[in-house]
Amino acid sequence: MTAHAHDDADAPVPCLASSPAATWRELGIQMPMPALADEEGPRVDPGLPPVVDAHVHLFPERVFEAVWRWFDRYGWPIRYKLHTPQVVSFLLSRGVERVVALHYAHKPGMARALNAFVAEVAKAEPRVIGLGTVYPGEPGAVGILEEAFALGLKGVKLHCHVQAFAPDAPQLHELYEACARAGKPLVMHSGREPSSARYPVDPYQLCAAERVERVLKDHPTLKLCVPHLGADEFDAYARLLERHDTLWLDTTMAVGGYFPVPLPRKALEIRPERILYGTDFPNIPYAWDRELRALAGLGLDEAALAGVLGTNALSLYAEC
Repeated sequence: MTAHAHDDADAPVPCLASSPAATWRELGIQMPMPALADEEGPRVDPGLPPVVDAHVHLFPERVFEAVWRWFDRYGWPIRYKLHTPQVVSFLLSRGVERVVALHYAHKPGMARALNAFVAEVAKAEPRVIGLGTVYPGEPGAVGILEEAFALGLKGVKLHCHVQAFAPDAPQLHELYEACARAGKPLVMHSGREPSSARYPVDPYQLCAAERVERVLKDHPTLKLCVPHLGADEFDAYARLLERHDTLWLDTTMAVGGYFPVPLPRKALEIRPERILYGTDFPNIPYAWDRELRALAGLGLDEAALAGVLGTNALSLYAEC
């Protein structure tokens, strides 16, 4: 799904943010996007290795409904308007072995309640790997993370677009240090896409692969996972993956052909052991298993496919 012009991983890249590829904006790809009426499968193909969905959203009812209203208006039509108990049962009943539950706080003062909510879900269903969140820069942010870890949450989710911060912003450093100190992975939507003009700050002004590399260099023990294979800077993030052993990428919305750009294979070919299968379920405009089937059809070898679909995520979150 990359729109890159060159595939030579050895080519000099003076600035990771300056790719010869056209940006999605230059290609005219923008939200709102349409729904797809594609057919869904009844369950995970029994011939596949165990599947862990490493990018599932869980929120309290009122927050979910607010998210859906926003997406229906500005993003894409949500196909599966399921509340948290139904999200979990939907995926598990269809053969997904584990789910990694993500959420984010769009304003200060709400992270503690969200973290407690997800911690209770994970406590009630051991197949849920719950992550916490915090609003960067809010009072007591480090304490909020430490409380989340004490609740049993396995990592942290941040969202540069929604929370309006650059990856290398000063208020993030204490959070990176807290995650590294606790050995907890951080999932951070730091790619420019998918983006919306309705976000509080233009993601293109905040997000660049070179900013993420700065974070990786400044915090060498931080385990960082970037969703969407780093869209739309796919090549730049693949190169980061080559250079940094503390970086992971997930495939969320990047391999199913929803966005009209070529499939971004480079990261999958370079370091498949650092790629996690993820979906954004339930906030998607197409069949729940669209990306699963796409990954299964890429021709990855048996070990690589098993890693991408499950064991890489279990290893990252120390669940093996």
